[in-house]
Amino acid sequence: MPVKYDRLCFVFLVPLVCLAAAGIVPPQEVQAADAAGPWRAMFQRPAAPPPAPVDNPMTPERIALGARLFADPRLSGNGQRSCATCHQPKRAFTDGRRRARALSGEPLRRNTPSLWNLAWSKHYFWDGRAPSLEAQIRAPIEAADEMGGNWPTIIARIESDADLAAQFAMAFPGEPRVSQGTVVKALASYVRSLVSPPTRFDAWIDGNGDALSSAELRGFRLFTGKAGCVLCHAGWRFSDDRFHDIGLPGRDPGRGAVPGGTPGLRAFKTPSLRDLARTAPYMHDGSLSSLGAVLAHYGGGFVRRPELAPNMNRELRLSAQEKADLIAFLQALSSKEAALPMK
Repeated sequence: MPVKYDRLCFVFLVPLVCLAAAGIVPPQEVQAADAAGPWRAMFQRPAAPPPAPVDNPMTPERIALGARLFADPRLSGNGQRSCATCHQPKRAFTDGRRRARALSGEPLRRNTPSLWNLAWSKHYFWDGRAPSLEAQIRAPIEAADEMGGNWPTIIARIESDADLAAQFAMAFPGEPRVSQGTVVKALASYVRSLVSPPTRFDAWIDGNGDALSSAELRGFRLFTGKAGCVLCHAGWRFSDDRFHDIGLPGRDPGRGAVPGGTPGLRAFKTPSLRDLARTAPYMHDGSLSSLGAVLAHYGGGFVRRPELAPNMNRELRLSAQEKADLIAFLQALSSKEAALPMK
């Protein structure tokens, strides 16, 4: 098995075993007054602002400019599609489709991922082929089947808009003219500013013992215990930012076709669970329409193959009550919860 999986299991399993052995991890039935205590270091939201690279510091001017460009269809070849066409703010910057739509109207290969909290990510796209947010942003603008943009045309459109050109001058005072680089930097600054809203789970982690219901607390125990979700959905973003083969059908090679990936390993980036009430359907291919379907997948519905992530519990089975509790907890990771179908 790949070494990175062994290390992942060691990183998360050993602390859990040690906590349990020391009697620190609360039992399945919530009894401790501060049950969140042992998990605070792992799940507490960062107090600092989003990180940014030295060559593209976040400023209010760049963020405001990036927000404007994000919704501007002039970045596309036909002048009819913007970044917000697929990454819709009301849907946690997804589009609600199984797979994103090409300019032709045909479905693309993968589901539109959320843009929340990407400032803390290390890899971009489902297969991690982009090493930076700036590199990721260029790709859909230039892709013929996504936005089909042409940089000389984009720059000419921007420079013909005096108000927009003036906004560029304010955001990049050291740049004499609008350029591909400044467009990309402004968009990256805006995306880095997208931090998911606090939730009741965050209030609970911060010490409010009444923030979660009994069912949600039982779900959290399953999440960090029997179900083993925390082995991949770790940290305050609920993602280890790594790549795993979780046994989905299909021939998409995922990370296995990307330099740095393991050839033949159909692995995809662990998505964040923040605001997941708005991000259905789920998985890189959008093949699972509900959280109930996701739990059915992990409860034996996956394709068994040698490359399957070793940190997946092959024998996981959850009762109807356990599924309901786990879904209740997952819903608490959205700031304004929406009803999620069980099946």
